[in-house]
Amino acid sequence: MTTTTTTPRAAGPLLLGVRHHGPGSARAVRSALDAAAPGVVLIEGPPEGDVLLPLAADEAMRPPVALLAHVVDDPGRAAFWPLAEFSPEWVAIRWALAHGVPVRFIDLPAAHSLAFTTDPDAETGAGADEAEGGGSGGDSEDAESGGVRIDPLAVLARTAGYDDPERWWEDVVEHRAPGRTDDPFAPFEAVAEAMGELREEYGSGGHRRDLVREAHMRVQLRAARKEFGDGAVAVVCGAWHVPALRARTTLAADRALLKGLPKVKTDITWVPWTHRRLARHSGYGAGIDSPGWYGHLFSAPDRPVERWLTKVAGLLREEDRVVSSAHVIEAVRLAQTLAVMRGRPLAGLTETVDAVRAVMCEGSEVPLALIQDRLIVGDTLGEVPDTAPAVPLQRDLTRLQRSLRLKPEASERELDLDLRKETDAAKSTLLHRLRLLDIGWGRAVAGRGSTGTFRESWRLSWEPELYVRVAEAGVWGTTVLAAATARAGARALAATALSDITALAERCLRAALPDALPVVMRALADRAALDADIGRLAEALPALARSLRYGDVRSTDTGALGEVAAGLAERICVGLPPACAALDADGAAEMRGHLDSVHTAIGLLAAGRPAADHEGRDLAGRWEAVLVRLAGRESVPGGIRGRAARLLLDDGRFAEDEAARLMGLALSPGTPPADAAAWVEGFVGGAPGRPRGAGSGGGMLLIHDERLLGLVDAWLTGVAPDAFTDVLPLLRRTFSAYEPGVRRTLGELVRRGPAAQGPATAEATVPGFGPGLDPARADAVLPVLRLLLGADRDDNDLVGAGT
Repeated sequence: MTTTTTTPRAAGPLLLGVRHHGPGSARAVRSALDAAAPGVVLIEGPPEGDVLLPLAADEAMRPPVALLAHVVDDPGRAAFWPLAEFSPEWVAIRWALAHGVPVRFIDLPAAHSLAFTTDPDAETGAGADEAEGGGSGGDSEDAESGGVRIDPLAVLARTAGYDDPERWWEDVVEHRAPGRTDDPFAPFEAVAEAMGELREEYGSGGHRRDLVREAHMRVQLRAARKEFGDGAVAVVCGAWHVPALRARTTLAADRALLKGLPKVKTDITWVPWTHRRLARHSGYGAGIDSPGWYGHLFSAPDRPVERWLTKVAGLLREEDRVVSSAHVIEAVRLAQTLAVMRGRPLAGLTETVDAVRAVMCEGSEVPLALIQDRLIVGDTLGEVPDTAPAVPLQRDLTRLQRSLRLKPEASERELDLDLRKETDAAKSTLLHRLRLLDIGWGRAVAGRGSTGTFRESWRLSWEPELYVRVAEAGVWGTTVLAAATARAGARALAATALSDITALAERCLRAALPDALPVVMRALADRAALDADIGRLAEALPALARSLRYGDVRSTDTGALGEVAAGLAERICVGLPPACAALDADGAAEMRGHLDSVHTAIGLLAAGRPAADHEGRDLAGRWEAVLVRLAGRESVPGGIRGRAARLLLDDGRFAEDEAARLMGLALSPGTPPADAAAWVEGFVGGAPGRPRGAGSGGGMLLIHDERLLGLVDAWLTGVAPDAFTDVLPLLRRTFSAYEPGVRRTLGELVRRGPAAQGPATAEATVPGFGPGLDPARADAVLPVLRLLLGADRDDNDLVGAGT
């Protein structure tokens, strides 16, 4: 029978120096508390959170969670103190609550730490110990030793002969088997001794805030010792602080350090956290590399390697990879063998990854990336009970999320909505309102299905920082609707660009904010009346046209918006032709983009209006006249003239003969090559700024109308060599936007020779065919037909049979 030998603990408080978010430290803390049975537990954390500690025992509280403190008058100034299931502080809190022992936070109050800086990202949790939680415990800088920054774990690892601090920590602490019979206090004494040597060598770090924090901890520790007695106090804190808590200082000296600290009014609550935000690569200074792996080490009752590789196999099977039980057995053997060869007490993450790569992934890194994302880091999102304090806006948002069954999830997911359904329309409305409030829970993406206005696709991902955004948005109202309405009105009054206001009007319609629309419409009318720049008017019109479409599908009254849009369209029709004259190349390219967007917008407006409204305005007719005017005016740049001709042709307003006539004029020998190339780009190219492949419509036009292709080919072959290099960039930009298949077909047509090298002929009117029948090529098939139909037939019989 094995007996446990426990070294008598020295008199005084029990100081348990830990690594934040370390499962080995968490198990050791639980064993030490069971052995010592203290009368009070003190934990590194903001004292404002003491009133929230009983919630940790609530069944609805599921880590990872975090304490969130923010400045009342400036919610953007906030700090998080994350806790996972395997965090030593969380284990100590749960132990104290389960045993009816008082538990308190003793770090510097958030009211002071948040007052030190105006940078909301300066405090990142772990009691504002950015470095400790990642194991560096001290990101320390000693003013007396020349500003040396150290990583305590790295120093200890190098001393032990390790080049990787994480691997050393795993071997020494994390891979300690659960339930070992060692002295439960020995690990903490060893760590405290090591940290004492490091602080004696490197000093306190030279950071006044660390000195202040440790002074506050000592003050709280003295008070607890006086209240409960020396032997009844247990302290769980970052190992780097243990030497400072053991230091002999006077109460007066500590209070002197705390005197005159800046202070702000704060609120604090529990919020859900994620494993991904515990990861160091997320920017969390106290982060760890593998929260999912650490969570597994803490929760696995036995055989952690076997259980872990079984999880990996399950994930790979879900992704339709062939992984059998034999793979798992072989991977376990390989991981254990690697651990022995490397002198490790237990196969760690490195060994299991190597084994999975070799056995389950056949050497491929692609499945390993999935394992890293899903298991080693993970997307676990914690939960907090409804009784946790929250700003009114957060409570309203939570109510809406539940009623619409939109559960916040850390993992990114797609959401397709059909706005004809009441529930889907309500989900869309909520997401658009949150976007107005700068709460980026979801972002609209291009859907895979229908492109109609009744379809929307979103990509959702809830990050813990969004709780701060909700607190910030709480200044606009206590409900999502009220806050979004107030925020939209404020944005309308502050907007200076007409396009910003029209975009805001579109967002208000999508967010169903009828009370905000009058404010936005007044600002829109005022700004539109004063703005005479055609470019800005053209930028503003598309958003209004889209707003009318969304108003229709959402059953919103858009009468006033339609009147403003029609007025803008009229002003554009009047001012666009003169605005297109005498433009340089950049200005012409920008105006060509406006031409496309206005054409689409007026098409939408005209589709929802009678041929002539009550004021006699015929938008479609007016716009057609503008395009005809632009297409035939020589003072207009070639790119705009070509684009106007193309738009008229696509809408059926131009016959192909008229388009060919305009192209013939534009590509005539008297036209400068650069102007002719710009005309070609405008006519057969895509809209400026469109993605690659979006301009293939012009290529299909050339494929199916060889007269136009012949005109382009004849012009291009006639360009003088010295001018060819000038027009080549324009042409390459035009034709490179076509799909590969379109370019290949055009090349074949040009190689074969277009049907016409100039004006079209009657024989060349059939798209894609030559000018007539080639008898010699037709006769070449007769020998094959003779073999198929019988050699005794003459050619006349064969021809008859063939027909």
